[in-house]
This record gives sequence, C-alpha cells and structure tokens, in this order.
Amino acid sequence: MTPFEKWLVWIASGAVGASGIAYGAMKYLLRSEDPYAVVHHPWQPFFLKLHVLTAPVLVFAVGVVFTRHVVKHWQSGRVASRGSGVAIVATLIPMILSGYLIQTLTSTSWIFRVAVLHMAASATYLGGVLVHEAIARRAERRRRAKAPPVL
Repeated sequence: MTPFEKWLVWIASGAVGASGIAYGAMKYLLRSEDPYAVVHHPWQPFFLKLHVLTAPVLVFAVGVVFTRHVVKHWQSGRVASRGSGVAIVATLIPMILSGYLIQTLTSTSWIFRVAVLHMAASATYLGGVLVHEAIARRAERRRRAKAPPVL
C-alpha cells in the first residue's frame, strides 16, 4: 500500500467516522426544547451533509486499496493482521449498503433498524481499522528488529 493510499483511507475513515459520530450524537442523544423539532442541534444538518459527502470518498479509497493490499496479502498467505483485516472487509458490505439504504427508506421503524445496523457495522469498521494498524505496526517493528543492520 502506498503512502497516498494509506492516507486516503485514514483521512476518509476519520472524516466519515467523526461526522457520523457527531451526527448520530446530535440525532439520537440530544433533544430539542421544541417537541416538534426535527433537528436537535443547529449543526446537525451540516454533519449529515458532511457524512453523506465524505462517504463516497471512503468507498473509493477502500476500492483502491482492495486489489493492491487486501487481495495481495490474502494470496500471499500473510497472517500477521489477517483477523482484523477480515473484520474490516466483512463490515464494509453492511456498512456501505445500510448507509445507502437509510437514504431511500420511508418507514421510520425500518430507518431506525437499518441505522442501528449501520452504526454497529461502522463502529466495528472503525475499531477494526485501529486494531489492524496497531497489529501491522507491531509486526513491522518485529520485522525491523530481526533484520540485519544496514552498514
């Protein structure tokens, strides 16, 4: 994975994750004084728009990385961080599909169910990315420690 690809995934994951957490907190945890209010915080529409606009960048970044990183490591039999990598890939489909499905549903009960799925898959994805990076860094430190010194 090139440094550009790595930064693309990290920046996109951070932007989508942070905007999603902020929007979710405002939508589900805050309550307006007006019982008929649809928006519970003035910044809620901004974070929703930011989330919806940055999510395709994350989908693109994951697609770019998939063939050059995921498939390559899977075929090589590398096992250093395979578990967290599989968890990331496994959460991508429900995370992406539920994100698009939320925007097309009209039933509030189904929107809530799909939103719960989306939040669970997204939290698993974000946790998987952090664990994957930690495992990869530890493996890289071990590999460098075993390598002969360069003179």
